[in-house]
Amino acid sequence: MSEKTKVYSDKMEKTISVLEQEYASIRAGRANPAVLDKIMVSYYGTPTPIQSLAAISVAEARILVIQPWDKSTIKSIEKAIQTSDLGINPANDGSVIRIVFPPLTEERRKEICKQIKKIGEESKVAIRSIRRDANDTFKKIKKANEISEDEQKDLEDEIQKITDKFCKRIDEISAKKEKEILEI
Repeated sequence: MSEKTKVYSDKMEKTISVLEQEYASIRAGRANPAVLDKIMVSYYGTPTPIQSLAAISVAEARILVIQPWDKSTIKSIEKAIQTSDLGINPANDGSVIRIVFPPLTEERRKEICKQIKKIGEESKVAIRSIRRDANDTFKKIKKANEISEDEQKDLEDEIQKITDKFCKRIDEISAKKEKEILEI
């Protein structure tokens, strides 16, 4: 890989990281603390991630336990979970919050698979956008006579191969997540 394409390859790698984080936060019928990653709690007027306010643990395969360090935040945490798009009602016993994940219905599995495909497609669009930026840069440096036309073509071919490799990885990651959802 040439120096000129490495920058774009690194950007594509970051896109894959974001995709994996997105997939980790998708509720798959089992207890996974990552589903709470995007939920913010109003803590003294400041939006704060739940992970900063409480210890989160998996009690059983389908039960998450949230134990706030400051007991006064328990109501705020509970409210933030209820108003989130998780579609789960937490149970509060005064000292901890329990979230029981119900088994997924067939309909819900299909919805989640559609969501997985959509996120995968968005990631591919991001990868192709990075490729377009790379090709534009190669054209500019060719226009400035810093590289020859052959070098420009070689760089464009190389960035296309890198793009194809990352798109294939996205397909593999998406297929793995879909399989995980359908097998629960």
